[in-house]
Amino acid sequence: MAILIPTVALSLGALSAKEQPTEHTDATWQSQQHAASPLTSGIIPAPALVSCRYLPGLLGLGARVELTWSLPQGYTLSEAQVHASTSGVGSVLAPLTGFSMTQNTVISSGNYVTTVPVNLLGGLLGLGSELELSVVVSRHGWTTQNPRIARANPGLVGGLGGSCRLI
Repeated sequence: MAILIPTVALSLGALSAKEQPTEHTDATWQSQQHAASPLTSGIIPAPALVSCRYLPGLLGLGARVELTWSLPQGYTLSEAQVHASTSGVGSVLAPLTGFSMTQNTVISSGNYVTTVPVNLLGGLLGLGSELELSVVVSRHGWTTQNPRIARANPGLVGGLGGSCRLI
């Protein structure tokens, strides 16, 4: 019987402890020691643009820009994108909607060659507008900053005098 009483008392004590809520505390911890560490972010390098060519097509139909470029070491074609805008105040490079990098890119002499169709209106009318293109790499939500830009000018009507240059 002596064993039964301590067991019952211990069980009742455990039950009463469960029913009482834990008190909130404003405890803090302070130390006179300080730690310092540099904080750096990763850098996504820009692909190297080697050259660009404006190809006018027939009377501006099928006009395109051909970009020759290379990826930074350790990156793959699936991480690359073409960004484009028309040159002018307030224009921003943005991904080309509906453009497939893998379907429009081939490898030639160790470099990638990407063919980008030019806006039909600019290719036909040669309105003096310029198309800015860049190749960027994206990884883990980060994208190349300050990529090299190719600037294509469709020239006059039908692509006469069209050109492309790296800036």
